Amino acid sequence: MSSDYRTGREGEFTYRGHTLEELQEMELEDVVELLPARKRRSIERGLSVEQEKLLEKAREKDEETTANTPIRTHLRNMPILPEFVGLTFAVYNGQSFERVQVEPEMIGHYLGEFQLTRTSVEHGQAGIGATRSSKFVPLK
Repeated sequence: MSSDYRTGREGEFTYRGHTLEELQEMELEDVVELLPARKRRSIERGLSVEQEKLLEKAREKDEETTANTPIRTHLRNMPILPEFVGLTFAVYNGQSFERVQVEPEMIGHYLGEFQLTRTSVEHGQAGIGATRSSKFVPLK
């Protein structure tokens, strides 16, 4: 099984045969052709107004030198584009905004894939008032 991205012999990142610098210099239409089908189709149909605003914020942030403050967003369905590499987003997970630092390997995924909305449940011992059956703890 081959991956869409890999590092070359020199350790240089490539995405479908293009380096990160080449991807960042390409027009959006050219980058879209390299993305997986679902992301490509969603962008070809047209980005929503909110997604356009987020893209503009990312372009403005890229021009600024202050990269410490994250871009806050609820848009978990925004495809990660080469323009986002190096930026920090604060993605909403349903409870709070969590930071996501965009790296080159994230190109072609959604922002929401890197911020989980559910946590794993770790049950403790049965509490006071528990029924006899729920108090049972196996000896293993």
